Amino acid sequence: MSHTIINLDDVEDQAPKHGFEEFHQARFAQEALEAERTGVSFFRVHPNKRQPFGHRHDEAEEVYVILAGSGRIKLDDHVHDVKPRDAIRISPGTTRSLEAGPDGLEYVAVGQHHPGDGELVPGWWSD
Repeated sequence: MSHTIINLDDVEDQAPKHGFEEFHQARFAQEALEAERTGVSFFRVHPNKRQPFGHRHDEAEEVYVILAGSGRIKLDDHVHDVKPRDAIRISPGTTRSLEAGPDGLEYVAVGQHHPGDGELVPGWWSD
């Protein structure tokens, strides 16, 4: 088929499977979209919570689009405030993580899919 339409809320939340439901929802939509080369993920970071890890990719460039709420993003050693409709391009090799403000934070991450490309960095953003 030449197209696929899904609702991101219908994609299974993977956070509970990995013990992260206290911090956020994580819905990885590539398979549901039948996308061959593009990764699409939807995240809801709970109010006043920070993702419990950073992550980076060796090959994938990603773009995050903030949909709702507000908060901060840490990109390597730089911290930036974010708000709805901010688009953030993230180069390969850049470690990143997000923190929600009092209203939570929703965003979509989009990038070319590279199987096995990605590394979690536990405890990366600490005060």
